[in-house]
Amino acid sequence: MSQDGAPENIGENNGSPQKCGLVAVIGAPNAGKSTLVNALVGQKVAITSAKAQTTRARLMGIALDGPVQIILADTPGIFAPKRRLDRAMVAAAWEGAQEADAVLLVVDPIKKRRHELEPLLESLATRPERKILVINKVDAGAKEPLLVLAQELTGKVQFDEVFFVSALSGDGVPELKTHLAGLMPEGPWHYPEDQVSDASERLLACEITREQLYRQLHEELPYDAAVRPEAYEQRRDGSVEIRQQIVVTRDNQRAIVLGKGGSKIKAIGEAARKELSEVLGQKVHLFLHVKVEENWADARDLYEEIGLDWVK
Repeated sequence: MSQDGAPENIGENNGSPQKCGLVAVIGAPNAGKSTLVNALVGQKVAITSAKAQTTRARLMGIALDGPVQIILADTPGIFAPKRRLDRAMVAAAWEGAQEADAVLLVVDPIKKRRHELEPLLESLATRPERKILVINKVDAGAKEPLLVLAQELTGKVQFDEVFFVSALSGDGVPELKTHLAGLMPEGPWHYPEDQVSDASERLLACEITREQLYRQLHEELPYDAAVRPEAYEQRRDGSVEIRQQIVVTRDNQRAIVLGKGGSKIKAIGEAARKELSEVLGQKVHLFLHVKVEENWADARDLYEEIGLDWVK
């Protein structure tokens, strides 16, 4: 141990100096940012869903490459904000980008989402950070249109590098990770070697439940739903008791979440509990209930719970 109590050799690799830096991962909604962060880290740290705007909290993934620690800011998708929650998410996304050693722009070449991508390109064009273009989902289409798209985007923004990857299959991800490691500045690691995210277990538990909400209810449940932590207690037998509140805006949404005879919330709870047990490495007792709260998106406490700043 060093004099200040920190372990001297954390992250050292054959005498190589430690490096540590921050990479902001931005892009239009549903471009595959969370899937890419999970792939770079090597395990799940961010929730994924076919539903746009699933990332709300500023969850970080922590990837290791030899003596290099890469802190990935999985920013909420940047889009035209209307509600307070939307504005808080956009503010969090840009805040993550401003502090970064590099900015990754992740683009879905199939959906593109031009109306959300164009303002992002305009903002990126004048930014000083190293900029890297990542064309994702390359396994889902022909190669030639990908090259045309990359050429078009590099004509609008001066990207330092372009990578073609499939975050889902892992194609191209190791090369991207090695490149990012080479960009990180010398400096001590910010996190212990075995830590993969800065999200608290309470927050991660809520995100996993919310992911199951989206997966099991698909289009039936709109984006207006949240999961609030109520209790997170370690039991003497080594298991953990987690109580959460699913918040919706209308009574008919509550009925959808509950399902006939409570069947849907039971299925959501079972799936979330199973995944939580795997992620936490311990037995989980998960208790869910649904609350109707018309203006939950304006509730200040919810922002603090999910790691966002309150914005006007």
